[in-house]
Amino acid sequence: MATSMLGGGVVIAGTGAGDDDALAPVRGPADGGVEKKVDRLLKQMTVDEKLQQVQLLSDGQITDDDAKKGVGGVFSLTDPAKIDHYQHIAVERSRLHIPILFAYDTIHGYRTTFPVPLAEAASFDPGVAGDDFTISARESAAVGIKQIYAPMVDVSHEPRWGRIVEGSGEDPYLGSVMAAAKVRAAQGDDYAADDKVVTSVKHFVAYGAAEGGRDYNSTDVSERRLRDLFLPPFKAALDAGADTVMCSFNSLNGSPGCANAHTMTDILKGEWGFDGFVESDYTAVAELRACPPKNPDDGPCGHGMAADGAAAGALALNAGTDSEMVSTNLRDNGKQLLASRQISIRRLDDAVRRILRVKFRAGLFDHPYADRSKVAERTLRPADRAKARAAVGKSVVLLKDDDGTLPIDPSKSVAVIGPLGDDQHDMLGPWWGQSQDEDAVSLLAGVKAQDPDTTFAQGCPMVDADLYDPKNECPDDSGFADAVAAARKADQVVLALGEVRGQGGEAEVRSKIDLPGRQLDLLKAVKATGKKVTVVLFNSRPLDLTDVAANADAIVEAWFPGIEAGNGLADVLFGAVDPGGKLPVSFPRSVGQVPISYNHEPTGRPCDASQKYNSRYRDIASCDPLYEFGYGLSYTTFKFDNLVLSSKSMSPRDSVKVSVDVTNTGSRAGDEVAQLYLHDPVASLSQPVRRLRGFQRVTLKPGEKRTVTFRLDASDVGFSDDAGRFVVEPGEIDVFAGDSSKADLTDSFTVTGGSRR
Repeated sequence: MATSMLGGGVVIAGTGAGDDDALAPVRGPADGGVEKKVDRLLKQMTVDEKLQQVQLLSDGQITDDDAKKGVGGVFSLTDPAKIDHYQHIAVERSRLHIPILFAYDTIHGYRTTFPVPLAEAASFDPGVAGDDFTISARESAAVGIKQIYAPMVDVSHEPRWGRIVEGSGEDPYLGSVMAAAKVRAAQGDDYAADDKVVTSVKHFVAYGAAEGGRDYNSTDVSERRLRDLFLPPFKAALDAGADTVMCSFNSLNGSPGCANAHTMTDILKGEWGFDGFVESDYTAVAELRACPPKNPDDGPCGHGMAADGAAAGALALNAGTDSEMVSTNLRDNGKQLLASRQISIRRLDDAVRRILRVKFRAGLFDHPYADRSKVAERTLRPADRAKARAAVGKSVVLLKDDDGTLPIDPSKSVAVIGPLGDDQHDMLGPWWGQSQDEDAVSLLAGVKAQDPDTTFAQGCPMVDADLYDPKNECPDDSGFADAVAAARKADQVVLALGEVRGQGGEAEVRSKIDLPGRQLDLLKAVKATGKKVTVVLFNSRPLDLTDVAANADAIVEAWFPGIEAGNGLADVLFGAVDPGGKLPVSFPRSVGQVPISYNHEPTGRPCDASQKYNSRYRDIASCDPLYEFGYGLSYTTFKFDNLVLSSKSMSPRDSVKVSVDVTNTGSRAGDEVAQLYLHDPVASLSQPVRRLRGFQRVTLKPGEKRTVTFRLDASDVGFSDDAGRFVVEPGEIDVFAGDSSKADLTDSFTVTGGSRR
């Protein structure tokens, strides 16, 4: 398993996911030819032209004049004709002919929308993420977009936070594997290729730890937690070649993300040697100012770090932000800031140099225009839809299946019931790119394609709206009678429940994480018919499913599956595809357990629900989540045994191989994810009770056995100390292997000697 030793105490090992090089660094030395071109161009630029290059405008801001003056970047413009128009002006009519870098939030698909990122993480298969970003890059580049604001790699233990849907869940290792896969797929060996783009990794950093789960809210984490929990996926993405980074809205330990010199300059550019550029998030530079602003027309404000726009621009640039999104504080005040020595020409040149470097690497100077005649042939291809359909099957997590409720029988009648049963709009999920509702296959359409006798009853409506209104969330039982009647007439019932897509994503925080409206009542009414009920869940986040689990015979976690939702889910429901996905985030029994995660640190009084003086909730009869990280059922059964370590000791310079046998003990083929966890029981700083350090998804025939092997080294057993240094200490390391974070097949080895970096 390849290992990347990261500066400043951040260490990532390989995936154990079947690809030994999945996290190996790919970035080589800087291209001398590119550097000479950057130097030559920079020497010709005036201060005004440099200030234009650090400006990033939205699709609603850009004008012909901006393009002629040499604006650096434009985002969210998707019309290929307009992109071509502005690019021609920039290249042909600006003094130095510097092309514009066009960018877009291609999060889980541009036109061919895949399952949301949290769902892709549930596949525990980096190939799913790779397929998504290969197609996403081609479709984005086809219209002239050469940078995508993805992947989002924020680790989060907070299900109330709407943006948990955009990341890979609660684990930094899984997040690192998925981040690297996405970057490599989108950029390829050379993102100057006409079907590749440069990725922007976001949001730097610790955005997923927002207090109360409220978007844009402050975070406060220790240096060691920053390095061991939040930074690893970013470093993995950069090692995979990512050349741009987006700094975050939130403050970290009192320092806003886009004014945080420690994270952007000391760690990102200093320790890690990052030579690309950092763009701010939307108006994040303006939000450095105090509220209320001295001039109400200046736009957003908030953090109270700067008195005015000029000071905000200086603060951001000096801390390491290279490109300002939407707000224009640097462009408007740059000359004044230089004259007053609040910023230096050296730092401004550094920012411009980084932006030009990426533009040269992207091939924009040689090929600034996209071929608009090829847009149609490069988007929404049948083969791409087939991969999106396969991704749905791999991303589904089977949470419950009592008495063989699933798979359903195609020879028997089916009733699809529920507010999301015949829904195309919400299948696309948050950040749906340029997908159209008509592109999507609803659950009803997918099931009906495999069983024409399928009927439908809505039961109650769920309406996607910007603001909360109980009238939009299954408000009453007026449609329950029709739903009950449909259930009684059918042999099998599939009940589609959950959230609409607008209840997840940016600025969509929920204080409660149960089923909105009267959906639980609908479930109970349908269950009262005596029919077996399979609940299919569409949602952006972990939900409180305690009452759902008590009333459903089977539960399929479908997330938001994308344009092939109905077809991919029907494949699973009818048994053509085995549901082998696993949870990338814990599902609590109650919102009161939040935050809850498998990789928590131990306590002197660990939870025991039967006793008083320990770390428990008196009104919850269990210490565990309802469904733990890594959990997921199959239509068959598996056995883990024969855990073998190649050695019972390891020095910091050596490695230990760990192998485990996985056997399909059932009567049908199926998928299982072998998972490897570690625990350091005695350390100078208390360590998480378990940490994922390897996984591999395997498909096994009935009776088939596979030996899965992982390799562990110093990067797996060490941790960051309070100063951010990476430490390997001598002592015993416990190893656990199995099908979830509760794996109980265990052994141990001893680390001999130690090291500190």
